[in-house]
Amino acid sequence: MGVPLRPVAARSVYREFAPPPAIADVVACGWHGRTGWARPLRVLPDGCADLVWDGAALTVVVTVGAPLRLWVPASATRVGVRLRCGAAAAVLGTAIPDLPAVVGLGELWGADARRAEEQLAAADPVAQRGILETLVARRNAQPDRRVLAAVHALGATTRTSDVAVGLSERALRRHFVHAVGAGPKQLHRVRRFQRFLRLLEPLAAGRVSLAGAAADLGYADQSHLGRECRRLSGSSPAALVRVAEKFQTPAPPARHDRAHVPSHHRRAL
Repeated sequence: MGVPLRPVAARSVYREFAPPPAIADVVACGWHGRTGWARPLRVLPDGCADLVWDGAALTVVVTVGAPLRLWVPASATRVGVRLRCGAAAAVLGTAIPDLPAVVGLGELWGADARRAEEQLAAADPVAQRGILETLVARRNAQPDRRVLAAVHALGATTRTSDVAVGLSERALRRHFVHAVGAGPKQLHRVRRFQRFLRLLEPLAAGRVSLAGAAADLGYADQSHLGRECRRLSGSSPAALVRVAEKFQTPAPPARHDRAHVPSHHRRAL
């Protein structure tokens, strides 16, 4: 449900896996995580929604505009699939603004979710991920391609004015709010913050400066970057860099984990 930036200290593990091609349009990745010690987990916003199996219940977790804190017991194992930003509303069958940050999938899908929970309870983590992927595939969701194109553009540009998908600004915002839970400007801020999080390792290694990162990402200055980090994570940029410097998830050997994909979203602390 998030990428731990502090996994090594107590044998925490987090791995992401490429989705089957049949659902790659709506699923960003599957993942498996295990916490090494009991703590509140801070999930950072990325505009995505995760289907999460925690061993007892199947839930939907959505983060759009602010960090979310969840209590995680020691040695807890979680398996999930991350729905692509802009695709979750079509998969879940409801507008994202109508959802709380955490909701039981049974409240949305009823018997289908309860049958999936029974299967998940009897399966190992690898099989659990497959069950979740199959559950999503059965929805045969058709997300709005214009929203997906706009989301992709916002992940690569520093200006919302660069997004052109054949919709007026007003219509684009209406579609965005339904599919993402936020307008294009808010999502742009979140996506830019996510690009900053991908720079934490080079920042920690001294290959990039905070001032340089702020300029490259389109922030007005380093202070602007600091304000955005505190608003979206609750921490300063320097604090996030210190965490990344001390604790990083080691990449598994490629021969043992061919399906592993690099993290797209630094979501959790």
